[in-house]
Amino acid sequence: MNVCTFLEKMERMLTLFLLCPFVFFTVMTSAQDNVCFRPELAGNIEMDGLQRYFSPGVELVLSCKQGYTPLLGPRKIVCTASGEWTKTKFMCRPKRCPYPDPLSNGELYYEDTVYQSTINYTCHEGFILTGADTAECLASGTWSTPVPECKPVSCGLAPIPQFGMIVYEKRIRGNTTDYGVRGTYRCLPPYVVIGDARAECTASGKWTKTPECRVVTCPPPENIDRGYMSSNDQRDYDYMETVNYGCHGDYVLEGSLQIVCQQDGNWSEKPSCKAPCSVGIQRARILYKGQKMWIKDLNPNKVLHKETVSVYCEDKTRKCGYAVSTQCIDGKLKIPDCFEQPSQVSYDLFSGSFPSEIEQC
Repeated sequence: MNVCTFLEKMERMLTLFLLCPFVFFTVMTSAQDNVCFRPELAGNIEMDGLQRYFSPGVELVLSCKQGYTPLLGPRKIVCTASGEWTKTKFMCRPKRCPYPDPLSNGELYYEDTVYQSTINYTCHEGFILTGADTAECLASGTWSTPVPECKPVSCGLAPIPQFGMIVYEKRIRGNTTDYGVRGTYRCLPPYVVIGDARAECTASGKWTKTPECRVVTCPPPENIDRGYMSSNDQRDYDYMETVNYGCHGDYVLEGSLQIVCQQDGNWSEKPSCKAPCSVGIQRARILYKGQKMWIKDLNPNKVLHKETVSVYCEDKTRKCGYAVSTQCIDGKLKIPDCFEQPSQVSYDLFSGSFPSEIEQC
């Protein structure tokens, strides 16, 4: 081979070498024109690997993220020759936890029971939460913690005052009592409960204020005007002892006929005796205890305290009569203004024309 031939071959090889990168680039570019890019997946759907480009014909298997379950399908997509992925209706639905059990003596708050939902627990007054105060719906479809308990606040046994005792409303076991337990204090005679006899274990874990037991007496009671007492003993009376009152003659007892020695050492309010009333008319007919009578037949002329009597008035326009009642109040009985007392002559000669005798309105 001469020198010219060798140089000619080298020139051809150099030209081919310079052209190869262009050919390779053209082939690669042409090959990538129809590739599929990594698909953009809907929420909660995922795929394996980190690959960014896919050749036509490649299949991808779709799956749901943790805490979600598949819905509809298909679960595969294929890279087509056009560089697009095939369509799918594949969806992922969040898993659902069972509805929580109710919380005895407490409340629970939640908006939903799907994956990652939360429940908040609180207890009513007087109860303490034992367990977690929140729970979360896990990917497994179960709650992260069981339902807690609301246990009642505890008090010790109620304190007992000297000379006293307490009677609980229910049987007590051991040396503790629960919130809401009640009892009633009593004292040994002749001692008396001073203060509130009712006791309760409160939400703070303490009992309400303990009363005292004291001996209580009242001084001898006083009599009332125009009345008498069932006992005139000049001595001190014990708590809850009683004395009765009554009134003389036509006087009426107003108030309780019995007074009681109270725990503050004072007697309850005494009654009083109220006076009867005279009907202050001389010539007319009245209505008393459902009966019409002439005033002269009311003998004695007296009605008792709080009794009513009616006198008759005349409607002169309509020329008819009507009864108007009035009440005796402690010796005073007001005659209605409409009443007109007839003269002696009218009373003797024309009584049939009185308002009580004519047609009633």
